[in-house]
Amino acid sequence: MKVNGWKRTGHTAPHLRRNLSESHWPGKPWGRIGWLLAGCWALLLSGCGGEPWNNPYPREEAAANVLYSSFSERPKHLDPARSYSANEYAFLAQIYEPPLQYHFLLRPYQLVPLTAQAVPVPQYFDAAGQPLSPDAPPEQIAYSEYRIQIQPGIRYQPHPAFAKDASGAYRYHELTEGDLRKIRVLSDFPELGTRVLTAEDYVYQIKRLAVPWLHSPIAGVLREHLVGFAALSERIARAAPEARADGSRPFFDLRTLDFPGARVLDEQTYVIRIRGKYPQFLYWLAMPFFAPIPWEAERFYQQPGMKQRNLQLDWYPVGTGPFWLTENNPNLRMVLSRNPYFHGETYPQEGMPEDQAAGLLADAGKPLPFLDRAVYSLEKESIPYWNKFLQGWYDSSGIASDAFDQAIRFNAQGEAGLSESMRAKGMGLLTAVQTSIFYLGFNMRDPVVGGNSRRSRLLRRAISIALDYEEYISIFLNGRGIPAQGPIPPGIFGYRDGKAGINPYVYRWKDGRPQRRSLAEARALLAEAGYPEGRDPATGAALNLYYEAVASGPDDKARLNWMRKQFKKLGIQLVVRTTDYNRFQEKIRRGTGQLFTWGWNADYPDPENFLFLLYGPNSKVDGGGENAANYDNPQFNALFERMKNLDNGPERQKLLDEMVEIVRRDAPWVWGFYPKAFSLHHAWLHNLKPNLMANNTLKYRRIDPQLRAAQRRAWNQPILWPLGLIAAAFLLLSLPAVFAYRRRERQIGLQQP
Repeated sequence: MKVNGWKRTGHTAPHLRRNLSESHWPGKPWGRIGWLLAGCWALLLSGCGGEPWNNPYPREEAAANVLYSSFSERPKHLDPARSYSANEYAFLAQIYEPPLQYHFLLRPYQLVPLTAQAVPVPQYFDAAGQPLSPDAPPEQIAYSEYRIQIQPGIRYQPHPAFAKDASGAYRYHELTEGDLRKIRVLSDFPELGTRVLTAEDYVYQIKRLAVPWLHSPIAGVLREHLVGFAALSERIARAAPEARADGSRPFFDLRTLDFPGARVLDEQTYVIRIRGKYPQFLYWLAMPFFAPIPWEAERFYQQPGMKQRNLQLDWYPVGTGPFWLTENNPNLRMVLSRNPYFHGETYPQEGMPEDQAAGLLADAGKPLPFLDRAVYSLEKESIPYWNKFLQGWYDSSGIASDAFDQAIRFNAQGEAGLSESMRAKGMGLLTAVQTSIFYLGFNMRDPVVGGNSRRSRLLRRAISIALDYEEYISIFLNGRGIPAQGPIPPGIFGYRDGKAGINPYVYRWKDGRPQRRSLAEARALLAEAGYPEGRDPATGAALNLYYEAVASGPDDKARLNWMRKQFKKLGIQLVVRTTDYNRFQEKIRRGTGQLFTWGWNADYPDPENFLFLLYGPNSKVDGGGENAANYDNPQFNALFERMKNLDNGPERQKLLDEMVEIVRRDAPWVWGFYPKAFSLHHAWLHNLKPNLMANNTLKYRRIDPQLRAAQRRAWNQPILWPLGLIAAAFLLLSLPAVFAYRRRERQIGLQQP
């Protein structure tokens, strides 16, 4: 059969075949190349505008009023009775509100009201309960009372513990296993409620600090100071119901227990009573330990089945602060959102003279917080965090050692500044000497390095000179530290700067700065101590000293080699005994170590918080205290007991000078260094000032989302020329095959009848 003069065969007519083969049909090689080039061109055009391709956040958040930061490990405790760690306070302090806080801008650090109407002034009483004058001698004061009146109308964040039904009964206080069947996270509860903060909530939390099974880290301190605290703890242990099989405990209403150490006067007023005079107690009122906890929260969380679902105060806090934790997924991110019931604090209207020029008073009097949310993403490694910060995906960053040279330059005077690349991005640099100290401690119970003999003192002084902490700071800290001259760091009352503040046993004052004494002087002291050239006179061999260290990586190996080198300069053989941190703590607790390195961060800005580390009764071995060196000098102890109860002033300064001189002479520590913190922030982040005492500073942060979005687009333009190059190369490589295919098609067409 013919169709239009052609046989019906398996071939297409030559002219039809030619037209098809020469068209840009996607099924043919030339057509595929055309489509590839078109796709690459579209891709190139799409990269010329819009949001960056590498944006790790939802695109609709590009201009959101959100701060982006990170965390490296899950906070273990979000219960203010149990938490005592910096990574936990980063969240807790934004959620909970103790009665007092530190002023954001003023220096030296000043306590100001937070939920309290005023900073309480202690009232003093003698043993008979009679009031005493404010200037009464400390030895006459049997009790101090702090009357705290909270502001009216403060409300808690939304929470299911406060939800009530139409009859006024709590909706979720009598839950069954069936009710919890579909509950996995707190947001699965459909109803939320709130209520007004009361004085009873503060007293309830103080009682919680005495609950034995909560193991509050400050229970030991409060047992010493708070009237009736030990007795309260014993009553709770006797009266509370037994734990369930899963370890959770039935609700025990602490409101039913009388407690002379903290009592409610009325709905807005409560009183705290402590033994004797203890001025530092005011600082405790600015810590989350003394934030309020509503009894409804404990009643809610302590129901059967809650613990298995991680529905507990350690996971979902309940506070009155500017933010509340709306997402807690520690394997991915944690989110703080603006508390819709926040009571309306305003930005400070006064600061230091330099704050005005720095723009830190531009928002004076404006309502807080400025942010809608703060998103914290899990980042376990510093380098990925740093790279994302440079791309604008995080708003601020510390500076890891690996990135320090990229970010920081030192001028001829040794002052730190930003590198040219960081300045080009408009970044800001903040530095601050921390209220912390790292030291090398001598176990004063050790027969070789310890004791109060002249011989042991000279040995310790020789080692103190030989340990070149200027070199340590330069090598391991990129210059981020100041050699310590004593136990009190800068920013704390009692610290002496300049010539008056140097440790004369280790330094000389020369050319307007402290200069470490020579190694020759250290060797002379060592010989005078009976160890000429570092040799033990009993054996004639090099003196062996033992150093307890926590080591886990290559950086630790370098530090330990440095430490060996310092002792070798004196001819002393340092034997390093490495272990994990738990074992290290056990050695120090039992007093079996000889030398060790440790550090301390200030809980509050008072010299007592550092000098108690050398107070004899706080010995780690004898009393389980924080005196890890087990130093015990009766003269120092007596001065400490007088100093700790005094207000700051000339009399207290005189005692502090005497105490510092004693410990410099005895040298129970090699004083080490005060670390210096460096941090960077982008130009769109405002209201940053180092505040080493306050943890609740998120509410002051302000973001310029439009500037951030523009900078992110500029810094994250996709590099598309490699795609064009690949497409061109593919085209060139494909041309011979295309031409060969076309020749073959023509030949086949010519062979057709």
